Amino acid sequence: MRERILEVLKNIHEAKEVIEINDLLGLTTSDELRELQETLDALVSEYVVFYTKKGKYILLDNCPGLKIGKLSVSKKGFGFVILEKEDDVYVDAKNMNGAIHDDIVLAEVFPSGVRKEAKVIRIIKRELKDLVGEILYDDKGRAYIDLDDDKRKITIELTEDSTKDCVEGHKVLVKVIKEVNKNKYIAEVVKIIGHKADPGTDILTIAYKHGIYEEFGDEVEAELVDIPNEVDPKELVNRKDLTGEVIFTIDGDDTKDIDDAIGIKKLENGNYELGVHIADVSHYVKENTALGDAAYERGTSSYLADTVIPMIPHKLSNGICSLNEGVIRLSMSCVMEIDNRGKVVDYDIFPSYIKSRKKMTYKKVNDIIVRNIVAPGYEEFVNDLHLMNELHQILRKEKNSRGYINFDLDEAKIIQDETGKAIDVVKRIREEGEMLIEDFMIAANETVATHIANMQLPFVYRIHDVPKPEKVDEFMTMVKILGYKLKGNVNDLSPKSMQNILDQLKDKKEFEILSSLLLRSMRKAEYSKENIGHFGLASRAYTHFTSPIRRYPDLVVHRLLKKYLVENDMSMTTIQTLENNLVEIAQHSSEREVAAVDAERDVFDMKVAEYMEDHIGEEFDGVIDTITNFGFFVQLPNMVEGLVHVQTLKGDYFTYVPDLLCMIGKSTKKTYRLGDKVRVKCVAASKETSMVDFEIVKVDENGNKE
Repeated sequence: MRERILEVLKNIHEAKEVIEINDLLGLTTSDELRELQETLDALVSEYVVFYTKKGKYILLDNCPGLKIGKLSVSKKGFGFVILEKEDDVYVDAKNMNGAIHDDIVLAEVFPSGVRKEAKVIRIIKRELKDLVGEILYDDKGRAYIDLDDDKRKITIELTEDSTKDCVEGHKVLVKVIKEVNKNKYIAEVVKIIGHKADPGTDILTIAYKHGIYEEFGDEVEAELVDIPNEVDPKELVNRKDLTGEVIFTIDGDDTKDIDDAIGIKKLENGNYELGVHIADVSHYVKENTALGDAAYERGTSSYLADTVIPMIPHKLSNGICSLNEGVIRLSMSCVMEIDNRGKVVDYDIFPSYIKSRKKMTYKKVNDIIVRNIVAPGYEEFVNDLHLMNELHQILRKEKNSRGYINFDLDEAKIIQDETGKAIDVVKRIREEGEMLIEDFMIAANETVATHIANMQLPFVYRIHDVPKPEKVDEFMTMVKILGYKLKGNVNDLSPKSMQNILDQLKDKKEFEILSSLLLRSMRKAEYSKENIGHFGLASRAYTHFTSPIRRYPDLVVHRLLKKYLVENDMSMTTIQTLENNLVEIAQHSSEREVAAVDAERDVFDMKVAEYMEDHIGEEFDGVIDTITNFGFFVQLPNMVEGLVHVQTLKGDYFTYVPDLLCMIGKSTKKTYRLGDKVRVKCVAASKETSMVDFEIVKVDENGNKE
């Protein structure tokens, strides 16, 4: 019935009533009519068919100007309609039509400047989950929740029974149980997160908003009792003993969950032998257990400022699974022979056990290979580190030669005091040590993915699709507006051409902004059972194998490697089961990754605003990195960003000109462009709203205040 309906609707460009569709299909019985109605309802719920206000049906594909998708609203007021098979469409704040964040909406698309825009026509479905906020009481003693997510303008009254342990100021997670109308709901408290004044509650509140919970539950805790603190000698059987090898780890100063260890040798033939040894989490976190289910649900560890909400409990992530110094740990090893051109000419993948010789830090490794400063305790590893750096340079050159796209974007880190208050925002330092580990992990991930791809067995790949031509065209239009002309065939959508674009922009004052915009013009990397390669890495096959403590797909990859390479289980039953299961695993893992990234961004924004609350009235130099119709955003050197609202621009009436990517004064023609350097004063900052407001400080040609 479904296929017949779609076939009929495909050739109809006017909405039809159900009886009309019934007649077109030649249906004659009441049972067939009922099946038609049920199938149409299902197609409507899947957003394949659109149900009009007049009670008629039309295939959504036959309405090119109409799109159905989830509305994602930014804290800056604008949003995007997220479309499954197309690029997201921008929605200005004035075109929301009462829709709120996460609503499923019908939107009408129209051209605007260099991009397409949309306006919401109808709210199709409102999804209210993971609602977090502060308990408030009215003068009659009724409890309400003031939602932290101010993108959702709704009223939620709480049931009396669920608030008996609550006090005003508590941050809570609630569940909607009744809709009063489109803007008012009844809900019950399902979790008291903590009082808003308590250290750490601010971060946990954001985590809960994104469905990230710190508690594992009683069933997981019960299973942890049987997890050992040390490796049992019986578990070493059928594993390769690498405890005699020089193997060590390199991580951040405060890292406690250590996934990967490395070792290197120079072979007699002049090639390098690189060993990448990864914690064998799959030995402890089994399928169809409470631990395994919890890891699947979380999908990833979440790193929120200095708070870590792990994918697996700390007993494993910081204990028996972590490749800690001086103790035996179970591992999965990928040992590669690499020639002087950076090509992997031979490799082996096998279960092993190791004993890390040293827990090294990036800072001290960088001191050795960049500044030739050797910290105490590192003396015996100096030669290995220099050899690793030599191989890293070769691997980096090989990646660049094939088209690896290095966006080279700065990242910032929040510094907090002992109470959890943000006291500084600094750029993350990224030197050779960090890039060395990145290159070694990429080499191992590619080797593992290529091996299984060649075997043509079901697998989980990390994929990055080719960018859409129209998105690149939009970016190139922005580049032209800024006055730059690029050489080469920019219409060639290859990693090499994207690399060429970045290389030509490197010396431009707007490089950081343009690099970020080019990155946004590309599709997001995700997990998939289908191998389409990784565009950004210019890789034919890529996976995530190197971080099973903190990423579920890596854990699944380890399970699959054992199934195929150790157990030799490649039966049709196994393959058919995996063909079905891996699709869901990849999709869920991608969704949880997005949630973790969103939570990380929200925590960063909140902590930046908290930091800037102590700097109101101070002046800073910054760069305009985003321009909208309501103002422009200025980024400071330490990555702090604030809004200069158009209403605060003095001396003229300023309007946004999207075709020129600028704000222009009507009388004076004073222009604020993307990439302009400006001096600003912080006039407001709010941890509650995660917003920072700037105003322009006028200066003369000599840089003195007017």
